Amino acid sequence: MSATVLRGLPRTVLRLHRTALIAWAAFVTVLVAVLVWTVRVTADDALREQEYCALHSRCNVLTTMAYADRIGYVGWFACYSFLAVAAFAGGALIGRELENGTVRLAWTQGVSPARWLAAKLAVPALAVTLGGIVLILAFRWGWGAHRSLMGDDWTFGDVFVARGPALVAYALCALAVGTLTALVLRRTLPAVGVSFVLMWLLNVVLEFNRSSLWPAVTRLSPTGIELPDSAWQVENGTIVDGRRTQNLADLTCDGTAARVRSCLHDAGVSGYYAVHHPASHFWPLHLVETGIVLAVAAAATTAAFRLLRHRTA
Repeated sequence: MSATVLRGLPRTVLRLHRTALIAWAAFVTVLVAVLVWTVRVTADDALREQEYCALHSRCNVLTTMAYADRIGYVGWFACYSFLAVAAFAGGALIGRELENGTVRLAWTQGVSPARWLAAKLAVPALAVTLGGIVLILAFRWGWGAHRSLMGDDWTFGDVFVARGPALVAYALCALAVGTLTALVLRRTLPAVGVSFVLMWLLNVVLEFNRSSLWPAVTRLSPTGIELPDSAWQVENGTIVDGRRTQNLADLTCDGTAARVRSCLHDAGVSGYYAVHHPASHFWPLHLVETGIVLAVAAAATTAAFRLLRHRTA
C-alpha cells in the first residue's frame, strides 16, 4: 500500500505544479532558441561587419553589439533563474500548502510527512537539474561559437555561473532554501520574499569573494606588467622599499625616461606587481563555488527534514 502511495506522490506533485513545469520548460526552450537563432542566423552579418571595421576607420558595429548583447541576456536569465526557483519553492511548492492546511489531508492518506517532503523536493529538483544541464550546454556552445564577437568576459557574474554546474547548484540550493523558509514561516508571501532575498544574498556574498576561492597568481617585474585580456586582475601596484603598495597618488615623475627612472628610484620604487587569475583558473574557482552552494543546499535540506519531523512528531 505504502509503495503504491509513494509511486503516486510524484504524479500528484506533477499534477499540482504542471503550470510551473510548463513555464520552466518554455523558459529553457526560449533561451536555447535565442542562442540558436543568434549563432546560426545573425553571426554571419556580425562577422562581415567586424571584417569591414578592421579595414575602415569609420564603421557601424550595431550588429556585432546586438550579437554579444543577446548572448549576454541569455546568460543573465539563465544565471539568475535560481531566484525564481527560490520564490516558487517558498510559495507555491511548500508555503501555500502549509498556509492553507491542505498538507494535513495528504498526511492522513497514508503518506508520512517525510515522504511528502521528499516527493515535493525530488520532482522539481529533477526538473531544474535537467533544464539546467540543457542551459549550460547551450550557453557554453553559444558563448564560445564566435569568440571574436564576444569580449573576454568569463569573469562576469552571470557568465561565470552559466558556463558550468554552478547554475544547477544554485537552482537546487534555491529549492532547498525556499523549502526551509516556508517550513519556518508557514506563510506564503513572507516565505517567497525571504527565500528570494536569502538566495540573492548568498549569490552576492560568493560573487564578492569569488576571487579568493582559489589562490591567485602573482607576477613581479622591475619595469611594468601587461596581463593578457583574458586575465582577471585582482590587485596591482608598485613595490616600494620591498613592500607592495597600491596607491602612490602623491608621486609624480615626469620628463625623460632617465629622469622618470631616477625619480622612481629616489622614491624607493623597485618594481611592479600584479595579482590575477588566468583564464585557466575558471574551473577551480567555479567548482569551489559549486561545492559551497551544494553544501548550503544539503544543510538546508537536512534542516528542513528535521524541522518537519520535529513539528509533526
